[in-house]
Amino acid sequence: MEGDARARGLAKMREVYGWDVGDGDHGDFVRMTVDHLFAEVWSREGLSLRDRRLLLVGLLVGQGLDDVTALQLDCALNQGDLTPRDLREIVLFLTHYAGWPRGAKLNQQVEDLLARRHR
Repeated sequence: MEGDARARGLAKMREVYGWDVGDGDHGDFVRMTVDHLFAEVWSREGLSLRDRRLLLVGLLVGQGLDDVTALQLDCALNQGDLTPRDLREIVLFLTHYAGWPRGAKLNQQVEDLLARRHR
């Protein structure tokens, strides 16, 4: 049963992030992340991967977790969950709920990400 959860979790993480975590012994934190968060929570029916990504980005911006926000934005573009237009719309929307300073930071993150992609 644990092997099934591990395989499902690793597959979902690859789908979400676009890279392999590997199946080595990374400790309990990674084990719980793969076997529970990704195999069970991210894999549930009811919300699409894009829906989950949007919810997560909103939460991260609201909490001011800029590093993880940047990771999610990059992965969302890489995996095709969100387009540049979507990201700019998210900036406008979240600015009004998360506050101007966080919205300005998010805008800078989005524009920097898009600029790096067009080099």
